Amino acid sequence: MVLSSQQSGKVLPIARLPVVTPGAGFDLLDGVRVLDLTTSVAGPFATMLLADLGAEVVKIERPGVGDDARAWGPPFLDGQSLWFMSVNRNKRSVALDYSQPEGLAILRDLAARCDVVVINQPARVARKLGVDAAAMRAVREDLIHVSITGFGLDGERADWTCYDLIAEGYSGIMDLTGEMDGEPQKIGTPAADMLAGQDAALATVSALFARMKTGKGRTIDISLVDSMTRFLNCRIVPYLGSGELPRRSGGRDSVIAIYQAFHTADEPITLGLGNDNIWRRFWEAVGEPAYGADPGFATNADRRAKRAEIVAHIQELLLAKSRAHWLAVFRQARVPAGPINRIDEVADDPELQRRGLLYCLAADGRHFPQVGTGFCLDGSSNVPRLPPPRLGEHTAAVLSTLLGLSESRLAALRAAGTIAGGTE
Repeated sequence: MVLSSQQSGKVLPIARLPVVTPGAGFDLLDGVRVLDLTTSVAGPFATMLLADLGAEVVKIERPGVGDDARAWGPPFLDGQSLWFMSVNRNKRSVALDYSQPEGLAILRDLAARCDVVVINQPARVARKLGVDAAAMRAVREDLIHVSITGFGLDGERADWTCYDLIAEGYSGIMDLTGEMDGEPQKIGTPAADMLAGQDAALATVSALFARMKTGKGRTIDISLVDSMTRFLNCRIVPYLGSGELPRRSGGRDSVIAIYQAFHTADEPITLGLGNDNIWRRFWEAVGEPAYGADPGFATNADRRAKRAEIVAHIQELLLAKSRAHWLAVFRQARVPAGPINRIDEVADDPELQRRGLLYCLAADGRHFPQVGTGFCLDGSSNVPRLPPPRLGEHTAAVLSTLLGLSESRLAALRAAGTIAGGTE
């Protein structure tokens, strides 16, 4: 496989990935149907997780425009946004304008045939569009209605607009990220979006399980700020119980005394001396067992009190040899250590590729770089059933199959601009 950039002719990294073709995939949620009204990252990531687990996901998009992420680029691959590709496999796309009465009627007919509806509009907008929990549950009483917003469905912030960046700022994570004397930093991925999406998927699966016993629908309220703040659990709880305010430190202020990055003779490494046994094994591995046995460093609390001294000594030692040397030594000694990989190094990692986490999906004459579901089931990694869809690619198929709409009816809806099919 040779995939080259149209601009430069350069072979793309996707060409180095294992090639996967569509297959059956995981079937844990087989029989569950999800109506996805979301856009951007958090909602699409949630519904992709459900789809990866076997749910049938029908993605509703605006005719002619689609999911906001379709326009996010460059980079694009074959004219499609790679950001969109990253969170939209295993879905069928229906281009439907449900701001029109006829479109909303179709949407409600679809909702009546679904187990879950996922939205990411603020509460006021959802009510205006008729896709809030009350409106959707009127067409199916046991529906699981999932809302993903910036600040939640109630309270004074409910109508405020939000993106991942805004949520990270609210949560405190940016204040703790970066060097001590540097500026606050955003995490290098849309962390609030991804965490909220994962929370939404987990809550949905739990609600579906409960419905099996109770027959009840549920209203799930996911907030980007809540999900991102919960991510700081291990920093907030110690502050609440001690009054000690954590500050930016370049990742060098862990409760574990030695738990940070160090320089070597060439590339940096990470090193975590998380308990007394690892502490001793480390010093034996570097040839200074007496230092590790010093009673002044016997406990983690002792070592934290003398962290600056210990860190300076470790840094001096590690500068004498290369990263490869030290990683080999520490692996042999069972001391937790690792490289600080760039994204290109992660993409080429043979173990991640072997475990099915990184692959190229070949389907419909196209290629899609993908990051997998992230776990194995009964010894096997997941296989996608469908590639990320073109806008409106499945409009006719879904509406004819699920709702029984005739070709003449579909043609009339297209003429009115209520639906669209094919690539827009």
